[in-house]
Amino acid sequence: MICRQFHQKNPRSLSQWWRFVSSATAPPSRASSAAADSELVSAIRAQDDIFKKPKMLFSSKNRCPESSWSIPIGISRCRFTTQTMADVPFNGVVDVPLAQTGEGIAECELLKWFVQEGEQVEEFQPLCEVQSDKATIEITSRYKGRVSKVVHVPGDIVKVGETLLKMVVDEDALFSQPSEILEVIKAQVPDVSKPEDAGSGLSKPKVGGVMSTPAVRNLAKQYGVNIEDVRGTGKEGRVLKEDILAYAARGGVLNETSASANQNLEGDQIIPSISSTYGWEYEDQTIPLRGFQRAMVKAMTLAVKIPHFHYVDEINCNSLVELKASFQRANSDAGVKHTFLPVLIKSLSLALSKYPMLNSCFSDESQEVTLKGSHNIGIAMATPHGLVVPNIKKVQSLSIFEITKELARLQELALANKLSSDDISRGTITLSNIGAIGGKFGSPLINAPEVSIIAIGRIQKVPQYGEDGNVYPASIMTVNIGSDHRVLDGATVAKFCNEWKQFIEKPELLMLHTK
Repeated sequence: MICRQFHQKNPRSLSQWWRFVSSATAPPSRASSAAADSELVSAIRAQDDIFKKPKMLFSSKNRCPESSWSIPIGISRCRFTTQTMADVPFNGVVDVPLAQTGEGIAECELLKWFVQEGEQVEEFQPLCEVQSDKATIEITSRYKGRVSKVVHVPGDIVKVGETLLKMVVDEDALFSQPSEILEVIKAQVPDVSKPEDAGSGLSKPKVGGVMSTPAVRNLAKQYGVNIEDVRGTGKEGRVLKEDILAYAARGGVLNETSASANQNLEGDQIIPSISSTYGWEYEDQTIPLRGFQRAMVKAMTLAVKIPHFHYVDEINCNSLVELKASFQRANSDAGVKHTFLPVLIKSLSLALSKYPMLNSCFSDESQEVTLKGSHNIGIAMATPHGLVVPNIKKVQSLSIFEITKELARLQELALANKLSSDDISRGTITLSNIGAIGGKFGSPLINAPEVSIIAIGRIQKVPQYGEDGNVYPASIMTVNIGSDHRVLDGATVAKFCNEWKQFIEKPELLMLHTK
């Protein structure tokens, strides 16, 4: 408090403060000057031992041996954390780090920025969007200030605790610093009021640097091209491979590279290959696994350690096809599209009520099985961002119409890469609809710690024999139930499948058991 009051009246740099305090030798006098600055100076000099003996700095009261007054510090114990140190502004600039976005998450991929350098930011305003292997999250600002420097570009992998951007939060303190420090910070904040090419109308402030893939950056390094100088023709100014090659050709880099290659066999005749004659170029491409794809790597690596067995059966879906058609005919909501999947999910929940072992989780460490009370049925979805498995919570308490709406919500979020951590966590059993893509049969791997997963193929018309011996067309769906053999046996899975099968083949039974 004393240092703050004195600094407001007489601002000093850190080095000036330290030389000033360390040179203090005399305790304060009772007859000090009436001026506020003199009282503060005397008070600080009186606390000379504070800086020489750190234990005295955080005592509840520090009394000067030659004075009857005391300075209440109000701190009985002090603990330092990286979070606290990150909040302390240096020269008015704070580092905004990537916060912990969830348990067990060590890093995230930066997807896009919502702000740019030099832009004014309000408290709680979204700064950027990141994706972990569990969810996509928006990082908001804890401060009100101006963006000084953007450290990372979209596509970078940022570890938890690393600085995302630097922000000027106290401009009054900033302008009171020595001129040489001020010039450094001013250089980090661009003057957005004076664009370089205002007359051309083509210039655009770059957000977080140049946007490009690692393969394009590697190509730029091979040709010795500064990617910052290349104008991107991709979406939102993204630099493409063609932009690097065109820039290198204009600068003569490609010609020099070709000439140096032809000098390897000096004096010998160079016979061009067919591929070079016709301009064919094939390059290897390295694609890093990000976000949900990394989650799949971890889950499938763990899945291969589980002893699987599979149970396969065929289900007649004639009644299910008629039921879906009747739902669609009676549909009064244009925003709702009825499919087979909600009925399959609801009937699956009814079968799980009779065979709860399939709706359980196994702990390898404690060798215990936990029967889950809620039927949180996960639905595997293929998206442009990778395979995700959001789950519908408490299916046993939902109607078919409510399941339809919840399924549509999860599909929309999955395609937009906006699923939350709650949407993809706490699943109890997984349903993979490979028939939506066109597959007939698949052998799924368990999504641990669940003990069962079901793959359903497409419904197709096949000839079937009736009880009277006549042939009739039937809509047949193949199901494959993969189970953890440490918890489930074949007889239990077969009985469960028969229970589920009768609800699908005779949907009117759903009316008898639905609560």
